[in-house]
Amino acid sequence: MVKAVSDGIAVPQGLIAHGRGEAFDYILGERTSRAASTAITAAAASILTADRPVLSVNGNTAALVGKEMVALSRIAFAPIEVNLFHRTLRRELAIGRYLSRLGARSLLGIGDSASQTVRGIASSRRMVDPAGIGLADVVLIPLEDGDRAEALKRAGKTVISIDLNPLSRTSQTASISIVDNVIRAVPALIMAIQKMKQLSNQSLERIGRGFDNEKNLRKTIEEIVVYLRGWMKK
Repeated sequence: MVKAVSDGIAVPQGLIAHGRGEAFDYILGERTSRAASTAITAAAASILTADRPVLSVNGNTAALVGKEMVALSRIAFAPIEVNLFHRTLRRELAIGRYLSRLGARSLLGIGDSASQTVRGIASSRRMVDPAGIGLADVVLIPLEDGDRAEALKRAGKTVISIDLNPLSRTSQTASISIVDNVIRAVPALIMAIQKMKQLSNQSLERIGRGFDNEKNLRKTIEEIVVYLRGWMKK
């Protein structure tokens, strides 16, 4: 992350956000919980049945799981769109070059291509690519801010978040909230999609309909409490 800041991919504010997330990872036991695995399965089903899935990437995501996001893009046939809170053309290009070196093709959302505005967002994240997030029916938003999660869902999109805080506005708003570290969640999502590709659309849609995000978030919090109680007994 520090190198990503010096390379112009991440910003200092991203370091603060990363540290805040790590604090929640400790009380999760630094592992993928059962609830997170359930959400990952639902997310895989949602991506596989989507008409136009899009993977949104910011600086922290590119720095932490850039290679994995490129792999996910290929296996899910979902384009990557660069979307930044602290937006500058120089930074967009730096992220674009970095992801291209990792094998990404036809990146969206860079420069003037982010010409569509999503209502209800005050930050620069309101600017999206009309050929990407603008058209998407399913959007993966790792390391997200709550305003955009709310706005995208209000726009009728299925929002899949990856956020270590189950109480954040992002997690509480998203259609499918994966409460896990992005460095574990994205590889797990790739594996889930690989395994589930052979399922019929009917089976995948049944998995999606059977997922209750609110209920799963409650399970996440219960698992945190159980983990902390076990740690105290030690």
